Amino acid sequence: MSECNHNCENCNVKDCNERSLTFSLHAGSSVKNTIGIVSAKGGVGKSLVTSLLAIKKNREGKKVAILDADVTGPSIPKAFNVKGPLYAENNAIIPLVSKTGIKIVSASSLLDNNNQPILWRGPLIAGMVKQFYTDVNYGELDYLFIDMPPGTADVGLTVFQSLNLTGIIIVTTPQDLVNEIVSKAIEMANKMNIKIIGVIENMSYIECPDCHKQITVFGKSHLGELVNKYKLKVLARLPIDSNITNLIDSGTIEDIKNIKIDY
Repeated sequence: MSECNHNCENCNVKDCNERSLTFSLHAGSSVKNTIGIVSAKGGVGKSLVTSLLAIKKNREGKKVAILDADVTGPSIPKAFNVKGPLYAENNAIIPLVSKTGIKIVSASSLLDNNNQPILWRGPLIAGMVKQFYTDVNYGELDYLFIDMPPGTADVGLTVFQSLNLTGIIIVTTPQDLVNEIVSKAIEMANKMNIKIIGVIENMSYIECPDCHKQITVFGKSHLGELVNKYKLKVLARLPIDSNITNLIDSGTIEDIKNIKIDY
């Protein structure tokens, strides 16, 4: 059997066991676009990019939600200052809502203390992500952004195989080592026929406050090599910006003024 591309409508294969892998949204949910924010490397800024994309689309008048799939290191609720436990209503989990109307589901909302670690093995974590997709009543959405954990293991496989992804956005930083690791996520997406919408380079430079010169603190960017090799679209090159850091730390990321991402 040829490798499944998860497009069952045009598939002539009967009794395909792969079809059981596909998860269905809650009956009360309707999502037009499901976008995974991905990198095989941790610490590159996937949560920041997820937040900025959600805010940008929300400002465009779209209905937006974030599924925080980084179960062991959730950071989305902190950035948006959403607090309180998740609760169930009519057999569905109800997401938290930010001050501008972005719906958020995260494992941190299940903890009594945000400093409490989640000590779960991979299958349990993947099961939690599945539940956040199938058991949450998101209502009608234009965009569901999934903040992925680093790596290409259980959660990545669950999302790529079983969620109805529109595509993914790759996050990287200028260092050659990071690009080498990010290539693994790109190869994974290609092998599983997942559309790569584009790539965002975070921590691309820092701007001098006096002369506004862009200083490449991590050295020469290798993004061009990655783009040429895989024929990717560059959606943004984001700077290191202490103002953004302060907004995240204070839970006011929605107050950011300009979001320069081409998506």
